[in-house]
Amino acid sequence: MITGEPIPFEARLSLRIPLVSAKVQAGFPSPADDHMEKSLDLNEHLVRNPAATFFVKVEGDSMRDAGILSGDILVVDRSLTPKDSQIVVAMLDGDFTVKRLRRRDGRVFLEAENVAFAPIEISENQELVIWGIVTYVIHQPR
Repeated sequence: MITGEPIPFEARLSLRIPLVSAKVQAGFPSPADDHMEKSLDLNEHLVRNPAATFFVKVEGDSMRDAGILSGDILVVDRSLTPKDSQIVVAMLDGDFTVKRLRRRDGRVFLEAENVAFAPIEISENQELVIWGIVTYVIHQPR
């Protein structure tokens, strides 16, 4: 489930954060370098199409096995064409949700990434609008 309204991305926002040239070891520690390589603007890395990008906060655990957890912020691009197996933000019968889009034998499904949730087959009398493709997930380490 998605909480609140989508938050549009404002192309005018820029926040440059220092990027350290030293690599961080996930195994054995190594000596650190003490110089900055350049600054890093996360907008340049997370947003491909500023006019078509929005952020939205997740509520619930139906996508936990895809690494999308309650409280995460999704970066969603509306300019991309939805393809089979992509994670999408959709409006189903007036309610926002985040699920994996599946197309099989002319049928459309929204699938959770948690076995506790059954796939949702979209019937002819349901209204499905794909709002965009999830391109990145932002969350704090747990």
